[in-house]
Amino acid sequence: MNAILLTIGDELLAGTTVNTNAAWMGAELMARGFRVVRVEAIGDDSEAICQALRRSRTEATVVILCGGLGPTHDDRTREALAACLNRPLRLVPEVLAQIEAHFKRRGRAMPERNRVQALVPEGFEPIPNPVGTAPGLWLQDETGIVVALPGVPHEMQTLMRETVLPRLEQLPGRPVVLQRMLVTAGIGESHLQERLTGVEALLDDHVQLAYLPGPYGVRLRLTVAAATEEEARRRMETLLSFIQKRITPYLVGMDGEPLEVVVGRLLRTLGATVAVAESCTGGHLADCFTNVSGASTYFRGGVVAYDNTVKVDVLGVDPEVLAREGAVSEAVALQMAQGVRTRLGATVALSTTGIAGPTGGTPEKPVGTVWIGLADAHTAFARRYYLPDDRLRFKQRVTAMALDLLRKHLLQKETPAPASSASR
Repeated sequence: MNAILLTIGDELLAGTTVNTNAAWMGAELMARGFRVVRVEAIGDDSEAICQALRRSRTEATVVILCGGLGPTHDDRTREALAACLNRPLRLVPEVLAQIEAHFKRRGRAMPERNRVQALVPEGFEPIPNPVGTAPGLWLQDETGIVVALPGVPHEMQTLMRETVLPRLEQLPGRPVVLQRMLVTAGIGESHLQERLTGVEALLDDHVQLAYLPGPYGVRLRLTVAAATEEEARRRMETLLSFIQKRITPYLVGMDGEPLEVVVGRLLRTLGATVAVAESCTGGHLADCFTNVSGASTYFRGGVVAYDNTVKVDVLGVDPEVLAREGAVSEAVALQMAQGVRTRLGATVALSTTGIAGPTGGTPEKPVGTVWIGLADAHTAFARRYYLPDDRLRFKQRVTAMALDLLRKHLLQKETPAPASSASR
């Protein structure tokens, strides 16, 4: 069953707003057996919206428009639907009451202009919006389904989850669709593909494998569509088994869980705590840890030691070592990790010190050089990486490397090597 997404707004074409709505909706529809055949960005132009809608209705059963339902003069989706489908706008008192109640709950009077949001094209069913003022719109006729949703991401997602997706799931003729999202770390897209040579024999129009690279690692999306759940599960197990055997050293999680969730679970299992000392990542590593609900059970805290005096005064880095080796060095990374572990009373600690750029590099230490340190009660070590990129992606990639370094270290603690029979 085909679907087309029409995302509306001049800001999407100007590049001032990233089209995250299309990515979110596409993933949700694909997971439910809909084949998204096109995503189109359209400006705030009624005729352009109308042309795209007419064309899309000949190509797909479901057409979802997102954006342009606000109260301002440049919000034209509502009027475009009415003109294009020859369905005059009617003011719906129940919708107007919902909008007025929204403002009243916030202690504000409703601006007169917001009355336009209570106008609904004839034959469309308004979809109540519990988190905003713009209701969604639903039309189902002999041609198919047209849905219009507000462009504010959390409003769109609320209406999709609570109303649109449950209704679409009731449509007959959808295949059974299974998806798995595998998370990898420490390996690039090309090397992953090399390890998975031969997987093409398992793929076809109904069994798909997508490589999704990002700064935190490469995710693998496995999608299987079949007429029955039994067939879908059989084909998924075959594909999953093939992939697992070939990428086990780099496989972090099986259900799309990010590195910080996997690491947090290992820390809880071991009853361990972690602290971080960050220079080049500027708090990004601590931010990742605290993005996980319940992180307070294992995350002690962190120190952003961006200035060298903080490394010395707060973390206890030896100033002579700092002067001799430089901030971006193995010795400093080690002392940062040891210092923050001691001061915050953590079981294990991580440190990052590097050159994010674009300035500050030298021939010996070019931009992108980073040392990541790890220390616990029994050991301390640091690893050097070279990750040239823009500043944000550099921080993200260093963070991913640090988390994966900790993950591997904790796995060794969880499954210790058998004791040697040789005497020491």
